[in-house]
Amino acid sequence: MTIDQAAADKLLTTTRSVRKRLDLGKPVPPSLIEECLEIALQAPTATNAQNWAFVVVTDPDKKRIIAEHYRDGWATLRAMGYPPPLAEGDPREDVMPKVIESAEYLGSVLDQVPVLVIACVQGRVVETPILVAQASTYGSIAPAAWSFMLAARARGLGSSWTTLHLFHEKEVGELLGIPDDWMQVALLPVAFYTGDDFRPGHRLPAAELTHWNAWGGGAPT
Repeated sequence: MTIDQAAADKLLTTTRSVRKRLDLGKPVPPSLIEECLEIALQAPTATNAQNWAFVVVTDPDKKRIIAEHYRDGWATLRAMGYPPPLAEGDPREDVMPKVIESAEYLGSVLDQVPVLVIACVQGRVVETPILVAQASTYGSIAPAAWSFMLAARARGLGSSWTTLHLFHEKEVGELLGIPDDWMQVALLPVAFYTGDDFRPGHRLPAAELTHWNAWGGGAPT
């Protein structure tokens, strides 16, 4: 089967972090979440371990508690000096205030988001001093979570990769009955998005971030 390159490129470049455009009043059918998860589980996984799990939270009381932990995590991060200063002229400088504003908004309404999906992986990197094992652990869940977000985008659902609740990972784990040997990696708020479409985000040029054959090496001519 030939893949429609234009459609694939649009999906990949316009799957944005959706915070302010989440439709808080429109329910998300469980079947849509299940479809996205089936696709997510086709992602690559280190050594074919498939040691991943997703906790889907729709219970209002549990969402409220998770939102409280998220907001506390945001306050902690801000107290630590986030965001760090950027060099004058950095193209990210103009966008950062909008990022901060949207993150604060998400925290204020997180308990109203129809679905919260927590991506988990078995094993804890803090207990694994070997770099290859740490990379494999994250490498087994990050592609699956991103595939979930892409599948959601294709179905009119917005999401955002968030981690602020991890300041209270233990408390959230106890709330949801997540076993201690399973590590939470991301919290994905999921809802239908408002508006018609998304555009590519502001990014640094790939040429500035690419090294050929050695660090600092330019592209072959």
